[in-house]
Amino acid sequence: MLPTLKRGVPVVEPMDAEQVERIHEASLSILEEVGVVFRDPIAIEDWKRVGADVRADDRVHLDRGLVMELIKTIPPNVEYFARDPAKNVELGGNKSIFVPMTGAPYMRDLDDVRRGPTIADLGTFHKLAHMMPALHSSAHHIVEPMDIVVAHRHLHITYSSIKHSDKIFMGMTTSPKNAEDVLDMCEILFGEGFLENHAVTTGNCNGNSPLVWDQVMLGGMRAFCRRNQPVLCSPFVLGGANTPASTAAAVAQLNAEALSALAYTQVVREGCPAIYGHYLSTVSMQSGAPMAGTPEISLMNFMIGQMARRYNVPWRTSNLLGGAKIFDAQAGYESAMTMMAVLLSGANYIWHSAGWNEAGMHCSIAKFVVDAEVCAMGYRMTQGIQWDDFDEALAAIRDVGPGGHYFGHPHTQANFEKAFFIPKLFDNNSVEQWYADGSKDIKQRALEHARRLLAEYEEPKLDVAKDEELRAYIDRRSREIPAVDALNEEY
Repeated sequence: MLPTLKRGVPVVEPMDAEQVERIHEASLSILEEVGVVFRDPIAIEDWKRVGADVRADDRVHLDRGLVMELIKTIPPNVEYFARDPAKNVELGGNKSIFVPMTGAPYMRDLDDVRRGPTIADLGTFHKLAHMMPALHSSAHHIVEPMDIVVAHRHLHITYSSIKHSDKIFMGMTTSPKNAEDVLDMCEILFGEGFLENHAVTTGNCNGNSPLVWDQVMLGGMRAFCRRNQPVLCSPFVLGGANTPASTAAAVAQLNAEALSALAYTQVVREGCPAIYGHYLSTVSMQSGAPMAGTPEISLMNFMIGQMARRYNVPWRTSNLLGGAKIFDAQAGYESAMTMMAVLLSGANYIWHSAGWNEAGMHCSIAKFVVDAEVCAMGYRMTQGIQWDDFDEALAAIRDVGPGGHYFGHPHTQANFEKAFFIPKLFDNNSVEQWYADGSKDIKQRALEHARRLLAEYEEPKLDVAKDEELRAYIDRRSREIPAVDALNEEY
């Protein structure tokens, strides 16, 4: 696995200092004057305890001074501890990680057939994530295992993440008790008390834009904060539908929503890690469908990066998104447009970095492995210029002289493998060679590559006693949680 990406290129910052402050002031005014709804009685009592102005039972008006004092205690960096210590990673500042997509209810399989996924299919994606060097995490429910009842799904998803990869992984927040189950499984894996001072997983909590946080997400957020595990505070933007049809005003609203949740994490537990999150799309005013890869999404990513840096908090964005129904040119162009902006925005937690297609409705195996290679290319670009062999390379110019070539020079022989990125899946041979090799397009090559990776996969060794304890926990909780209790609300 590639180590944590350390950015060596400048970020793009389209706003000047005055414009950053305009967004900041507008967001604080929204929090003070409009307020944010917290649909959760526990959160309301928490806010009252710290002096927030609660009106109409659940509408919280937040004083700007209170918000800014609270977010000051968020750590600017997060170090994650993996099952394999060699795969520990960091994020924050100039450090970033790539995380696969999650949440797809459908998949395109090794035969490129679109269908509902199973728990075995989820295992396939976790194996591929384990094998791809540029992916730093196995995520969690890359695809939804439809053969597992919803009430028990979080248990099996978490076990698959743990079993098939020794990288870091994400934790389910689909209900407060589900989150507790996941964190209990992490405690079994890493040992009692380990979570108290070590980040091992990440919870994501989506907002109901505009300006609402619901009970399920807030309960999951509290579960992660209490166990000192990072949580992504993610307003869900459908530009023009649940935000104004204005890039700048949409960011002002999103920023207010993010600040309200980030502040709440610190009400729950001061100093716990939290990540400024979001999901961005714009909406087609012709169909109402969400769109990805649009210029405005790129601009919003740049702007959000500036806001997160103003508050000195790590931030998350979404990568390699697209609305294409198959792995075609549209998928490639949309993903490329998204990724370039993501890398140049300075994002830290780069989620949805492999497999996303059809606006997230399916995860494609072919696109998954190609996206992972594109992440490796983006990783190389974002590292910046390498200067370590500059003098040696200049000496080679003197050696070769006018009209010569560098193929046989010792510097070339010593450096050609690392000097330029050589993709495995992109064909740059002559057309004659391409015909001779079977005229395969990128999808065919990607599916063949995925089959090879799966054939070569070796399951990372999991301590036998821990494995048995995890299985016993799943069996016990599956008996305790009725299959009809989809949100694990009572058990």
